[in-house]
Amino acid sequence: MTSTITSTSPTTAVTPTVPLQPLLHDEVVVVAAPTQAWSGRDGSIGANPVHGYWTGDQRFVARVDVRVAGTDVEPVAVVPSGARAVVFSGLLRGLDGAGADPDVRLDRRRTVRIDGVSERLRVTDRLRGTAAGVDPLEVTVRIRPDAAGMDAVKAGLGRVPVTATATADGAHATWTAGSVEVRLEAPGAAVTVDGDDVVLRWRVGRAHEVELGWDCAVRTPDAVVSGVRTPRPFDAPADVRDDRLRRWLERATDDLDALRLARPEGEFIAAGAPWFFTLFGRDSIWAARFLLPVDTSTAGGTLRVLAALQGTRDDPTTAEQPGKIMHELRQASLPVDNDEISLPPLYYGTVDATALWVCLLHDAWRAGLPDAEVEALLPALERALAWMRDHGDADGDGLLEYVDESGRGLANQGWKDSGDSVQWRDGTLATGPIALCEVQGYAHEAAVHGADLLDAFGRDGGDGWRAWAARLAERFRAAFWVADEVSRYPAIALDADKRPVDSATSNIGHLLGTGLLTPDEEAVVADRVVRPDMASGFGLRTLSTTAAGYWPLSYHGGTVWAHDTAVVIAGLTRSGHHDAARTLAEQLLAAAVAFDFRMPELHAGDDVSEVARPAPYPAACRPQAWSAAAAFPVWVAMGG
Repeated sequence: MTSTITSTSPTTAVTPTVPLQPLLHDEVVVVAAPTQAWSGRDGSIGANPVHGYWTGDQRFVARVDVRVAGTDVEPVAVVPSGARAVVFSGLLRGLDGAGADPDVRLDRRRTVRIDGVSERLRVTDRLRGTAAGVDPLEVTVRIRPDAAGMDAVKAGLGRVPVTATATADGAHATWTAGSVEVRLEAPGAAVTVDGDDVVLRWRVGRAHEVELGWDCAVRTPDAVVSGVRTPRPFDAPADVRDDRLRRWLERATDDLDALRLARPEGEFIAAGAPWFFTLFGRDSIWAARFLLPVDTSTAGGTLRVLAALQGTRDDPTTAEQPGKIMHELRQASLPVDNDEISLPPLYYGTVDATALWVCLLHDAWRAGLPDAEVEALLPALERALAWMRDHGDADGDGLLEYVDESGRGLANQGWKDSGDSVQWRDGTLATGPIALCEVQGYAHEAAVHGADLLDAFGRDGGDGWRAWAARLAERFRAAFWVADEVSRYPAIALDADKRPVDSATSNIGHLLGTGLLTPDEEAVVADRVVRPDMASGFGLRTLSTTAAGYWPLSYHGGTVWAHDTAVVIAGLTRSGHHDAARTLAEQLLAAAVAFDFRMPELHAGDDVSEVARPAPYPAACRPQAWSAAAAFPVWVAMGG
């Protein structure tokens, strides 16, 4: 997101002139898709714009203030209890007796489920009313209903207050946030409405231990995705000797479970919290693909859900085309970058998801997805392959390219979809239509493995797709290879004039194992991705430090993305470059330790020779599906 700042001197505070996206790195989240709750590390809700209780893209509570006997709560610990719950511990020293030891403690347990959020307060008092008096304990909680949408909050905009209604007997309160119906209950409390707030008040006797709490239940009648109540179909691998890897796998498995969502055709994994709590073609495919060593059912559900939404017509406003796999599904249109871009609720603006869908179908079949499930998806396979030939290669040059025809969609439609992600070594931006290097690898793999599926199930066309893949490889070899002072390597892309865009990027690692490169070419790429300009010591940088546009906190121009590194690790493993795979796997493990084993969406491309741990990218999502699932290619590379 771009912003403008003004400053009169180095010591003058900078003042944003436009709203800014909230920073997330110090905030606490608990998740049970499609519900999530964000707060500060003390448990308080309201200081950061992202704070609140959410379901899908809708916030329904924006602020929660807790007061116990009028005294301040001083935080001392925050302890996650899996992905769905967290305990905030604090002291109530205003209620202490004489002496240095704290006497009164408040533990606040927040639990998220797919249809709501509950909180329990436990006050533990070792004085039991003796040294501190016998007055009743008064607890007051003020809860502010809200109806802000995720897109507005991400853009840095404010709250949308709504009015709640309390029942005459003070037993509960209700309100509507957008289309979400909310019911709040607080057993034992007097529930009233005071202006914008729902107020809960308890008066209880001072005792060794007092417990009380509230629950917000939600109903979402028009949701496009739903939460999952079925048992988790995957587990962390057993007998992992490396304690770092074991802890990452366990945390990742729990987060992936909490991100599970469903549509009628099956289950899939939501892209991530807070901004992408829904179905994303590319993200959900990669998460399911990473999980194949331990689970094929998630792949099966993901494939069926995406096949049901496969494009059937040409529509430039949504980027839909026959056979194309969608990019993202939302409840409503999504403004991006302060309304400069607006994505429709069902948006197809991705150049790679269609080929990746084919790759997932093949890999899931090889991993044991039942033949009957695979065969049922073969018509969708044939349509996806045809899209690559008839629409993906829009100009008939034998390569897949993209361009936004609507003027309101994403300018870049590979996984690096920010506006400045495709740039020359001198930092200038490439102009489209753009043909990304990794997309050619995906397409080659999809054509060859799609042909294998057609042959295996007695369908025609396999030889034709192998010939198509061979022509693609020849075209790639003639057009993409460039060199810098370090080595030869494939360019990130061809621009509108079919010139190779010469920056060295992590994209080249995605070519490994796709069959597009010869063994000698794969060896060149394998060597480059572990060189110091690319490998930071905490994973693979998205852009080489040799490029003028490199910056360790640039979203796609120098940061490290866990899933990106994991894709490369998997490719190194498949192509037989096991030492290089283990090198990058060790680097991701170092990052996992630094982030307490919940890998964020991305982190800074800081060099291990300069810092002991990488800086967070402050707006990175977490948990993020493909970042969590990245633990599994690391496990495989290390002998799993």
